[in-house]
Amino acid sequence: MNIIDELNEKLNESSTKKIIEYFLGQYKHKIALASSLGAEDQVLTDMIFKVNKESKVFTLDTGRLNPETYEVMDATNLKYGVKLDVYFPNLKDVQELYKTQGVNGHYESIENRKNCCAIRKIEPLKRALKGLDVWFTGLRRSQSITREEMKLVEWDEAFNLIKVNPLINWTQEDVWDYIKTNSVPYNKLHDKDYPSIGCAPCTRAVKDGEDIRAGRWWWENPEHKECGLHKK
Repeated sequence: MNIIDELNEKLNESSTKKIIEYFLGQYKHKIALASSLGAEDQVLTDMIFKVNKESKVFTLDTGRLNPETYEVMDATNLKYGVKLDVYFPNLKDVQELYKTQGVNGHYESIENRKNCCAIRKIEPLKRALKGLDVWFTGLRRSQSITREEMKLVEWDEAFNLIKVNPLINWTQEDVWDYIKTNSVPYNKLHDKDYPSIGCAPCTRAVKDGEDIRAGRWWWENPEHKECGLHKK
């Protein structure tokens, strides 16, 4: 049995709090939360800082975020008395992106969109994860068809480290119950029918009856709706 299977067997029935405590205790400074500042990641930020205020939580500033995302970043820093680590894309790469496909070339093809994601998100994420053994994510199975088969603990081949999804079995109702009960700062776009929030040009509100990820890259087919951070 490999380490991933062992960890899933050991922790599958554990509470989210126990899962977080286990990994923070085992991996110390070799673990971090990659936060999009969305509702799920805000829940994890709250839970992680309640276990260890010195834990590493980072976010990616793609240069095209909504104003509301910066507001929740600031509110999070103030509530927990921290400064979240922020990683930016490489300036020269962004300049070349604009030169080759323009400001909004990501609308023109899946290839262009994924190229934009690679420069603005994947490359900074690689820098953020360098030297780590484990990263926490706020992924849930019910978020989209691309995530239905995800497990609590996985081996991330793209970044060569263990990926832990502590909220994997949570429902959307679970997330919001926790936020309200614990007064967790959240992105106010969630109140305007934005269940999933990424870059401003690639995110819209969802309509009644739509999937909660329908507002992300809405011009593409559902099976394509990942940016490369999560290879599923």
